[in-house]
Amino acid sequence: MTARKLSSGKIKDLRARRRAPLATPTSLDPQTVTEIAGAMNGLLADVYTLYFKTKNFHWHISGPHFREYHLLLDEQAAEILNMTDVVAERVRKIGAGTLKSLNQIVQQQRLFENEADFVDPSDMLAELRDDNLALIQSMREIHDLVAEKEDVATASLIEVWIDEAERRVWFLFETGRAA
Repeated sequence: MTARKLSSGKIKDLRARRRAPLATPTSLDPQTVTEIAGAMNGLLADVYTLYFKTKNFHWHISGPHFREYHLLLDEQAAEILNMTDVVAERVRKIGAGTLKSLNQIVQQQRLFENEADFVDPSDMLAELRDDNLALIQSMREIHDLVAEKEDVATASLIEVWIDEAERRVWFLFETGRAA
């Protein structure tokens, strides 16, 4: 099988389409789309960071409560991962582009990763609890923005995500509470 050679006209057309603005219809003005998309892409970077950190701790948990913690973190990671697609699709629905690479996630993330060789299970739970609390704070700030801009669809999604994150915080707190 031989590769087709593209004509210079075809190459120019492909390049132009790659740079073409999105034409997704929306009732939001362009400045509002830019502001909301920026906030949501930052949220997406943090959600991916929290997902990977939760899976990291899931993989490396140890100790007498291994099974309980392992299952809890797996459940929470799945919930967090499910959020990523909805966040990205919301950005696309309003006519903006979303993250395209791990490099963009690293550039925009506000949560910190943990690459330590060993983390005590109680410290894992506390760190994830604090990260979820930080995520909640960030989502509240984004909610204020989208409410001000009358983007009720994004506001509604964020309200659900805040509730889910508050549940994760509650479970992490209660699970990590000293006897």
